[in-house]
Amino acid sequence: MADTKRLLEDYLVTSARLGDRQAMQQLVDLRGPRLLVHAVRLLGDVEEARDAVQDAWIDIFRGLGSLQDARAFPAWALRIVTRRCARSIRGKQGRRALNEAIAREPEATDQNAGPDAVDAASVRRAIATLSPDQQATIALFYLEDMSVTDVAVALDIPVGTVKTRLMHARANLKTALKGKVDERQ
Repeated sequence: MADTKRLLEDYLVTSARLGDRQAMQQLVDLRGPRLLVHAVRLLGDVEEARDAVQDAWIDIFRGLGSLQDARAFPAWALRIVTRRCARSIRGKQGRRALNEAIAREPEATDQNAGPDAVDAASVRRAIATLSPDQQATIALFYLEDMSVTDVAVALDIPVGTVKTRLMHARANLKTALKGKVDERQ
């Protein structure tokens, strides 16, 4: 039985390399549950593991043409999932460190400290309402004075994703701070 399953997987890998979408789907159905178990084992969170495996499948299908031996597919696919999980863990560690750094920032509590101190506190509170991804992007771009390219490298994401996150974060901050500006006028 194991030999039959192995032969089927080899056939599906070969067909998927040739662009057969049905074979790709069958390969996902056949190998996907085992990849998910591996990702859950590494990440400890089912939803995060599903995201990692889904991203891994994109990498798997993009790189399938470079796979020399279809029999190497299981280990090769697991390696890709492992890398995706490691990237996810690094991202969590970076966000955790950023959140800790933001939490350490002094809060302006003295109302007589002037409008700049109140504005800084309002901005910090508004930033705290952003998603962790947007917080990290905003902090690196504005607080660490990094270029879009440097932020992309630091967060291990495409430049376009950095630009999109900045756009959404700015819009969210504008909405969150709009009431503060109106109160001062």
